[in-house]
Formats: sequence, C-alpha cells, structure tokens
Amino acid sequence: MLKRILKWSAGAIFVAFVLVTFIAYWMSTNDCDRNTAAPTVPVKAIVHCEYGSPDVLKLEDMEKPVPNDNQLLVRVRAASVNPLDLTIRGPWLIRPILGMRKPKDTRLGVDYAGTVEVVGKNVTNFKPGDEVFGGKNGAIAEYICVLADRAVALKPTNMTFEQAASVPVAAITALQGLRDKGKIQPGQKVLINGASGGVGTFAVQIAKSFGADVTGVCSTRNVDMVRSLGADHVIDYTKEDFTKTDRRYDLIFDLVGNHSFSERRRILNPNGICVMAGIGGAGWHDGIGTRLAGELNAYVASRFVSEKFITYIAKLNKADLNILGDLMQAGKVTPVIDRSYKLSEVPEALRYLEQGHARGKVVITLD
Repeated sequence: MLKRILKWSAGAIFVAFVLVTFIAYWMSTNDCDRNTAAPTVPVKAIVHCEYGSPDVLKLEDMEKPVPNDNQLLVRVRAASVNPLDLTIRGPWLIRPILGMRKPKDTRLGVDYAGTVEVVGKNVTNFKPGDEVFGGKNGAIAEYICVLADRAVALKPTNMTFEQAASVPVAAITALQGLRDKGKIQPGQKVLINGASGGVGTFAVQIAKSFGADVTGVCSTRNVDMVRSLGADHVIDYTKEDFTKTDRRYDLIFDLVGNHSFSERRRILNPNGICVMAGIGGAGWHDGIGTRLAGELNAYVASRFVSEKFITYIAKLNKADLNILGDLMQAGKVTPVIDRSYKLSEVPEALRYLEQGHARGKVVITLD
C-alpha cells in the first residue's frame, strides 16, 4: 500500500512539474508584446524580442527615459559588448532566470560611458556635463537612466569614451578576482591564462599594479601585445604548456579552464590559489560542457587539499569603478580595444566577439 501511495505521489508531482513548466513557458512574455504605440520622444536602442543568434537584435525607437529624483540621465557616447550579452541565444540552463519562452529583459548591454544630461533633485555628486562611465542593463542605447549611488563614476580625463566604456564588467571581473578571491600580494608570482582577452588584458595590468611578478599565457600573435601591457614573462600556448614547466605560482587567474585540477595544482605553491574566472572564448563553443565539468570537479577536489580553486561572480559597484578610474588616470591601466562598431552594427560586433579571438575589448560608438 505504501509503495502504491509513493508511486502515485511521485507521478502526481511529476505531472504538476511538467504542467507548471508548460504554463510558465507559454505565459512568459516581454515589453515587445505591449509596446505598440510610437514613442513621443524617440531615441535609438538595441533590443531583442526573441532568443536567437545576433540576427535577432534590432535597432529600434524607444521612449527617451526620464530620470527619477535619484538618477542621472546619461547620453551614451560609447558602450562595449561582453560574453554576457550572448545570452541572447537563450541557453536552456538559465532560461528560468532570463525568461522561458522569451527574454524578460529585451535590452542589451551593460558597459557604457557618456555625458550626464539631467540629474535628479536628490543627486549632489554629479552635475550636467559630467563625463561618466559605469554599468547598467540596457546600456547599448542613445540614453539611459542610472542611479547616482550605484555603479557610475567620473570618467578619467585621460581616457576616451570608448576606452572608458570598455572597462566596467571586464576590469571589475579582473580586479575582484585578483584582489578579493586571489588575495594578491606584492612580489607574488601570478599566472594569467587567457591574458590577451577582454578580462585578461586588464588582469595583467592590475596584477602589475599590485606589484606582482606576472606571467601571461596567450597565442603567438598576442605575445608582443601582452608583453607591452607589462607582463614579466609571456608563454605562447601553441609552443609550450605552462603546466609542464618547472615554474611555480602563488596565484593562477584562469580565464580558459583548459587544464585539469591536477595539472594546475602541480604548478601552484603550497596554499596557492587558482581563481577560475572563465572557460575560454565567448558564448557556446566546442568543449564548453567538458570545461564546466572540469571546473566543478576542481572546486570540489580543492576542498581536500591546501591549494584552493575558487570561482565567483563579479559585482559592479561605485567603489571599484573609482579605483579603476584612479589606476587609469595614473597610467597604470590602459584599456585595449580590438575593434569598434557603430550602433547599427551591434549584431556584427557580437558575431565577432562570439568567435572567441578578440584582443582586448570590442566597443560600440554612438557619436
């Protein structure tokens, strides 16, 4: 009798789960289903009403945003794209967060730099005309509203809008990974695997600003560029496997995840740290499942040894943007820009990013 009850209960739970999932899928919607009226004060923005390739991105007229009492209205002068933006493809694993059938958030982009046009009445730390940079969802647009006390800071005077717009997500990922998770210290030997990409180019420079001895790993065509960023040593992965050398490191900042737990542990000093900050390239690519499984295995296995393998999610905030602004103003960090695209060319920019070979950042100009 008990077995029968358990069997029927399990069946009922399964049917309920399927039903709820089915209902959630078909009820998921977005603003595209509701915004049919023409905007009274139109501004251009990149939107995607459906999941899919970069072809689903559209440059459309939106209503010009109006800041509330605690916000800034920023005229965006430049933005940049990140691997995060490739969630437009709607990976099923994260659709419960993004929206089951359609994306809940139809806007694209996070990184921006621009000029403050209007300030809310409660804002005292910014004024119209200020040049700022920061992170805000929907940043790839002509105008955005941002909270003045969140992830927005004054743009360094020695940086262009394009350079400043390339900073927020990538540079904060590097800063928080090295400083907060890696506990980087002066004189430490630090290896950065994936030193030529968006996060990697910032990581090399930030690690040097902490006084570390930095080794960068990249392909042949990027060796000179990584060395020019200040790397003390550069390993060409097409010619040498960094896990098979006699060199040992206090910290590995791994943006690729193409080596096993044991291979990386072997080159860590006792109590060394491996910060797992990426799985190579951008978007869904060959081997991504294997690399994800490998990083999960490394995280679990490191619980039983002195070397630690750590993963994290970077968080945009004003304090770290100010730190990065100071580093750029002092000439210790200079963004590397691979290519620039116009607002109408965002699909092409994402297609290029998705190839996984960008050197530094890919930016969008709005002037």
